Amino acid sequence: MQLFDDESSTLTYILGDPVTREAVIIDPVDRHVERDLAVLARYGLTLTYALETHGHADHITSSGVLRDRTGARTATPFHCGAGAADLRLFDGDRIEFGHELLNVLQTPGHTAGSVCYLWRGAGRECVFTGDTLFIGGCGRTDFQGGDAGELYDSITRELFTLPDEIRVYPGHDYKGNRVSTIGEQKRDNPRLAGKTREEFIALMNALDLPKPKMMDVAVPANRNLGLPHVA
Repeated sequence: MQLFDDESSTLTYILGDPVTREAVIIDPVDRHVERDLAVLARYGLTLTYALETHGHADHITSSGVLRDRTGARTATPFHCGAGAADLRLFDGDRIEFGHELLNVLQTPGHTAGSVCYLWRGAGRECVFTGDTLFIGGCGRTDFQGGDAGELYDSITRELFTLPDEIRVYPGHDYKGNRVSTIGEQKRDNPRLAGKTREEFIALMNALDLPKPKMMDVAVPANRNLGLPHVA
């Protein structure tokens, strides 16, 4: 299930095994804890993992709260600095929930610790790309260890080598888009289609985007899974 936060345009995902009813949530947002718990209850799902694609700068995660409320384990990319997580993820790690499996793809560039999650099998051929790849765009590269060259490499060497029919579910969308495919993004994404690595780096370095308004609050909060620090 794909869920949306209007304030930060964040897309959150709840994935469930229809047999065991075990589930994971990807990139949950703090203000939607009750909504997400209600979705889990409605479908009779037991949350086993709360997953992050990276350390977010535009919203605070609810991973820590969901762990406290459900007993789920938290998992974050190793390089995103969230030392409070139960699992620190590396490239090639596997997240199992029931009979389902997510493969961790290390995709630095938006941040030094960005990952994507690949879900394949039983007709579920999709990748959850966080802020690495958007529909018609990509994440910015000007803070948290971001690097435009690394992002180009992550997209072209990791994501764009997946089969064209793999569905792309991004971490944000600002134009009402919800799903694409690898093939469509290789062909149509204006930041990447036909661009050399040097052209992409120049384009990203010239964006001159404003600082995310929640960055100073969200980044340190997310290192602690959205939970307040206890002295």
